[in-house]
Amino acid sequence: MEDNKKYFVHESSHIGNDVSIGEGTKIWHFCHIMSGANIGMNCTLGQNVFVARNVKIGNNVKIQNNVSVYEGVTLEDDVFCGPSIVFTNVKKPRSKFSVHGNYEVTLVKKGATIGANVTIVCGVTLGENCFIGAGSVVTKNVPPHAILVGNPAKIVGYACECGERLDNNYFCQKCQKEIKINKTNL
Repeated sequence: MEDNKKYFVHESSHIGNDVSIGEGTKIWHFCHIMSGANIGMNCTLGQNVFVARNVKIGNNVKIQNNVSVYEGVTLEDDVFCGPSIVFTNVKKPRSKFSVHGNYEVTLVKKGATIGANVTIVCGVTLGENCFIGAGSVVTKNVPPHAILVGNPAKIVGYACECGERLDNNYFCQKCQKEIKINKTNL
């Protein structure tokens, strides 16, 4: 950990060795950041956030209270993680059989929003600027800009990078932008 701190860590939090924390980042009460984690600039980690070894978190990421970001998960820039979301990193966990180090990869792309109490089953990619509604269970890859809800999560629309729902022509009334949606990969 750097000696010349340009970030904030609450005294109740524990930061492991060889952790990189970017300027302007705030790590609040009772967080645990394990060795080898890399947290970008201007991030906010709420109360009781756990970041596992070798996790990469981009710039301007907001992680609300009670979230565990396990090894194998990468959060790109501008990701929002709502309170109490659940990331997994093993598809077939068994207490008797160790899978240490053999974790599934989960990638959350730039600008994605994950609502409160969402479960992300490992091995998926959440596309840029997607929006996952509260309480959903994501079991498959999510295309860019898609809005998903339910268990299992299903596409119910598309969102602009500003978060507004796009109309039927994939146009954002707020930003006055048309978003290109590639439906061939759905």
